[in-house]
Order: sequence, then structure tokens, then C-alpha cells
Amino acid sequence: MRTFTIENNGDIVITGHLDRDNLTKNWWECLTNTEQRTLIEQKNGCFDLANAQRVDSAGLAWLINAIRDGKRQGISVTLANLPEKLLQLAKISDVDGFLSVE
Repeated sequence: MRTFTIENNGDIVITGHLDRDNLTKNWWECLTNTEQRTLIEQKNGCFDLANAQRVDSAGLAWLINAIRDGKRQGISVTLANLPEKLLQLAKISDVDGFLSVE
């Protein structure tokens, strides 16, 4: 089961858990061709984590990889509504500079 949905405006809504138990593929590989085209046409995507219940270090790595994969496709990827624990994990891991937060 996917932990996200893609809106027509390029928003990527996260629900549930982004953790090692639920993540098996990189974000871009999980997308359908239609979803990929939508994001490429929009030229941006914003991960909305307001409904994320849990994000561990695997989820943080997944988000960093999503930003990287988006850049490779010409898509500006940002993050919104990050849980405080995720921000703390990013700072402790010294990767907060990689996160484009709205």
C-alpha cells in the first residue's frame, strides 16, 4: 500500500508511516506514468506531511532521495508541514540543509 497520493497540482500528500516497514522503493519508481507526467508538467511537487503519523530515518532518507530524483527529472521538490520529530532527526543527522522546507 502506498503512503502517498499525487494531486493534480503536484502536491504529494503523505498519510500513515514513512518508515523502514513501509518503504520498499524510491519515490519516483512508485509513480505511475501518468503521475510522472503530471509532476513533470507542473515542474514542482510539494510533499505535505501534515498527515504523516511516523517518519523514521528510512523515511528521511526516502524524502532526501525524492528530492534528488525530482531534480533529475527537472522537478523542484519541497516539503511542507514537517513533524517536529522529523526536523529534529534531520538536524541530528546533519541533513537538514538538504531539505527544501516551505
